[in-house]
Amino acid sequence: MSLELETVEIGAQEDATHSIIWMHGLGADGNDFVPIVPELRLPEELKVRFVFPHAPVQPITINGGMPMRAWFDIQSLDRELKVDHEGIEQSRQGIEALMAREQTRGIPADRLVLAGFSQGGAMALHIGLRYPQALAGIMALSTWLPQSEALGEEASEANKGTEIFMAHGSYDPMVPCAFGEMSRDNLQQAGYSVSWHSYPMQHQVCLEQIADIGLWLKARFQI
Repeated sequence: MSLELETVEIGAQEDATHSIIWMHGLGADGNDFVPIVPELRLPEELKVRFVFPHAPVQPITINGGMPMRAWFDIQSLDRELKVDHEGIEQSRQGIEALMAREQTRGIPADRLVLAGFSQGGAMALHIGLRYPQALAGIMALSTWLPQSEALGEEASEANKGTEIFMAHGSYDPMVPCAFGEMSRDNLQQAGYSVSWHSYPMQHQVCLEQIADIGLWLKARFQI
């Protein structure tokens, strides 16, 4: 049985023509990126439904086993970024159920962007690159590519040409920018098109980045 995720939804509803499923980072929830939506300055005629899921609550090893919302457990933040593969798989099933629900609501995969910050960005990359239908785009903020060693065998041909937006803070103390750069390089070497952006910030988002995201989304939705 797949994980059933609760969501926060804003933007267009019955008349939506595009969707963005946006996953939060460790310890946050689906409300975290809601305030950013108006700052994206997307055209009013673009009917976008924003879907912000809540990750399940679970104990996190690097935080002393404290329960918090997370897409998967993290055992360490060394250069290997040891993560909970079973947790990633469970969360993947939950997010893919939301993607399927969007299709039943009239949004085909090629009008859907999968997005996320930190842990959520890792999930966006993990799911998007393996998804069997072509997506409108994948957005990964302040994050890294998990299970990169398995991507060659598991990658979907449908998303080989999907545009990927990656952004990172050059002073990020939690997920060092070098992790993001390594992931970018691995993706580019595998033939993916990655739009890379770095900003003088820590583990966060900034106004310049939000403006760049808005421009990228307009291009993905051909506006």
